[in-house]
Amino acid sequence: MTKKATSVQQVTLLSMMLMIFTSTFAFDNTSIAYYTMGYAGIIWYVLAALLFFVPSSLMFAEFGSALHNEPGGVYSWLQKSLGTKWAFIGGFVWLASWIILIVSTVSKIWIMLSTTLSGADRTDLWRLFGLDSTTTLGLISIIFFCTITFISTKGLGKVVHLAAIGGLAAVAITVFFFVISFIVLIANHFELAQPVHLPKSLFVSPRKSYQSLSQTVSFVIFAVYAYAGIEALGGVSDRMKNAKKNFAIAMGLGTLAITAVYALFIFMWGFSANWTKTFSDSSVNLGNTTYVLMSNLGYTLAVSLGLDSMASTFSFWCARFAAFMMLLSYCGSFFVIAFMPIKSFILGTPKALWPSSLTKLNRHQMPANAMWGQAIIVSILLALTSFGGKTAVSFYNVLTLMDNISSTLPYLFLVTAFALFKFKNPLKQDFIFFKSSSLTYLIVGLTDILLVVGIGATVVSSISAQQYWDLFLEIVGPILFGLIGYVLYLIYKHKNA
Repeated sequence: MTKKATSVQQVTLLSMMLMIFTSTFAFDNTSIAYYTMGYAGIIWYVLAALLFFVPSSLMFAEFGSALHNEPGGVYSWLQKSLGTKWAFIGGFVWLASWIILIVSTVSKIWIMLSTTLSGADRTDLWRLFGLDSTTTLGLISIIFFCTITFISTKGLGKVVHLAAIGGLAAVAITVFFFVISFIVLIANHFELAQPVHLPKSLFVSPRKSYQSLSQTVSFVIFAVYAYAGIEALGGVSDRMKNAKKNFAIAMGLGTLAITAVYALFIFMWGFSANWTKTFSDSSVNLGNTTYVLMSNLGYTLAVSLGLDSMASTFSFWCARFAAFMMLLSYCGSFFVIAFMPIKSFILGTPKALWPSSLTKLNRHQMPANAMWGQAIIVSILLALTSFGGKTAVSFYNVLTLMDNISSTLPYLFLVTAFALFKFKNPLKQDFIFFKSSSLTYLIVGLTDILLVVGIGATVVSSISAQQYWDLFLEIVGPILFGLIGYVLYLIYKHKNA
C-alpha cells in the first residue's frame, strides 16, 4: 500500500514548471500579437498579466495549496467556494472550452509538420485514400488525438515526461529566437527594423483593421487567452511531492517567466521585421505569421552578416527549426490537456453522477474510460468539421465563435470564487499571498473588471461590424454549456435524493 501510494506522487517541482511552461506559453502568441498590434501588443500583454495572469495564478496557487489533496482541481475549487450547483455549471463551461480548443488547434500540428519537412505549409496538397486535403487532415487528426489519449492512459509518468519534452522544445525555440535576434540587432548597429515612435507605437496598432477603440480593447481577450491554461494544472496538485509548498512555487516562478518572455519577445520581433514590409503580402494570416516572421529572421540574419548569397538558405532552415520546435511543444501540451481537464471534472464531481466505469482508475491510476470518452467526443467534432464538405467550414466557425467568450467566462467563476473561498475558509497552509481581506476583494474586483471589459468589447465589436449571427453564437456558447452543466447538477441532485 505504501509503495503504491508513493508511486502515484510522481510530479517534482521541475516537472511541474515544465508542464506549466508547455501548457501555458505558446511561442506563436508573440508573433500573432506583433502581427495584430505591433508594439502596441506589449501594453495589453502586460496589462493582462498584471490584472489577470499574475493575480489569478497566485489565487490558483492558494487554491492548490489549500486543497492539495483534492483530485478535482477546478471543480473542487468551485465547489468549496460557490457550492455544488455553480461548480457544475462553471466546471462544465471550463471543460467544454478545453474540448473545443483541442478541436480548433489540432490542425496546427500538421502545418508545423509540413513546414518542418518542406520549409512551408503544403497541407493543402496532402491526400490519403483518394480523400481531399481537408478530409485527410481530419482523419489524421483523429488518429493523432487517439494516439495521444492511448499514451496518456499509461500513467502520469508518461504525461510528465512527454510534456517535459514539449517544455524543453519551448525553451529551445525561446533561446534560439533570443540569441539570433540580438545578433541581428548588434549586426545592424542597434537599429530596429521597426522604428519606435513614442507614444503612438505603444498604443496604436499598425494594422488597419485594429484602429477602433472596441477592436483594440477586444484584443485583451486574446491577451488573456494567451495566458490561459495554468489552472488546469490544479488537477495534478494531489500528485506532487510536497504539494503545499512546491505547487505555489511552481505557479509563481512560471507566471513571472511567461509574462516577461511574452512582453520581451513582442518587442524583439521589431529587431528583424519591419511591420509594413513583412506583412505586405496578402497571403500572411494568423495561421502562418510565425513562419513568415521566422523565415524573415533567418533572411535578415544572413543579410546583416553580409551573407546575401545564403539568405534564402538561412530563411528556409530558420522556418524549419521553428516549426519543429513548435511541433514538439504543441505535442507536449496535448498530453497535458488530454488528461488534466477531464481528470479535474470527472474525478472532482460526485461519483454517483457518472456510470462507475467512467470514474474507474486503471492500473496506472488514470481515468482511462473518461479519457477515451473525451477522445470519442473530440473525434466526432473533428469528423463533423472535416467530412462535412462546404458546411464543415461553417460548423468549424460556429465552434470557434461559441468558444470565444466561453474560454474567458470560467475565469470569472474562478476569480470570484476565490474571494468567497477566502471568506469561508481561512487558509492554513505554507503559501498565503492574499493575507488581507481588503486586498483580496480589491484584486478580485480589478481582475473581474478586466474580464468583463474584454467580453463587453468583443460584443461591441461584433455589433459595430453588424455581425449579429456571430454575436449570437458567442453568447449562446456559454449559455449552452452552462445549461448542460446545470442538467448534470439536476441529475446528480435527483440521484442523491
